[in-house]
Amino acid sequence: MEYSKTSLQKVDAPVALLLIDVINHFEFPDGVRTLRQAYKIAPAIARLKRRARRAGIPVIYVNDNFGDWRAERSVLLAYCLRSEAASAKFVSQLGPDEEDYFVLKPMHSAFYQTPLEVLLRHLGTHTIILAGLATNSCITCTAHDANMRDLQVFVPSDCSAARTIEEHRKAIRHLQTMANATTTRSQDLNLSAIKRKSRCDAT
Repeated sequence: MEYSKTSLQKVDAPVALLLIDVINHFEFPDGVRTLRQAYKIAPAIARLKRRARRAGIPVIYVNDNFGDWRAERSVLLAYCLRSEAASAKFVSQLGPDEEDYFVLKPMHSAFYQTPLEVLLRHLGTHTIILAGLATNSCITCTAHDANMRDLQVFVPSDCSAARTIEEHRKAIRHLQTMANATTTRSQDLNLSAIKRKSRCDAT
């Protein structure tokens, strides 16, 4: 991507879509079970990303570094897309584009020890939509941290997954009651209306 001074200018993006740990190799305990559930949500996440792009909503990938402190986006993506990798079929549907943002995280929350909060402030973001893995860990931790920062949080119920359907459903109920998150299905999200409300609430 060519460097431009315009990249330093403040952006008017009241809403951002965060894709959590979708660049994933699933090489961890119960990774096979999580991948089985992840396959089910990949099409919905891909559709939501396309809708966000049309609505002018930036997409931010926030991804675990898998304990590799030298890793960067291209390295992680290449590893997860290896022909022999179980993750390839899932990740190939959800890879980042050049215009997407990419943030590495060391722990569960997308905010913990990352520049995400600074990036959201740069973008002028007051509302985030969370999608990805896993509903009962990284999505939940991120939602709580966002709520504590007075961000409005949406977690479309068909765009995240856990090891089991029951774990996912319990996490969705928890997010509704404890993280003040809206958990309607992605197809019912009116992105233009969410943008208008977020911009209005910020003034």
